[in-house]
Amino acid sequence: MWYVIEGTDVPNSLARRLDARPAHLARLNALKDAGRLLLAGPFPAIDAADPGEAGFSGSLIVAEFDDLAAAQAWADADPYVEAGVYAHVVVRPFRKVLP
Repeated sequence: MWYVIEGTDVPNSLARRLDARPAHLARLNALKDAGRLLLAGPFPAIDAADPGEAGFSGSLIVAEFDDLAAAQAWADADPYVEAGVYAHVVVRPFRKVLP
């Protein structure tokens, strides 16, 4: 089943994000390589494709896991969580309808 993982950043998270980004992307690429990643990306803190120093306000990941507990465990082990990028993370089931 698909699950949405939505992380909300702490204020001024950009430096922490940049430090933890390689490990964060490695985990996402592992999901992608396994065919389990539907989409992933950050929310720019301002209305711009490249927010520069404004950074990001959070992230969205939609990926396939066996159950909610597995999705939550994966989210809890995210390098952004460990680095203190996220103030909080919400994990919930998702049913893809379109496209």
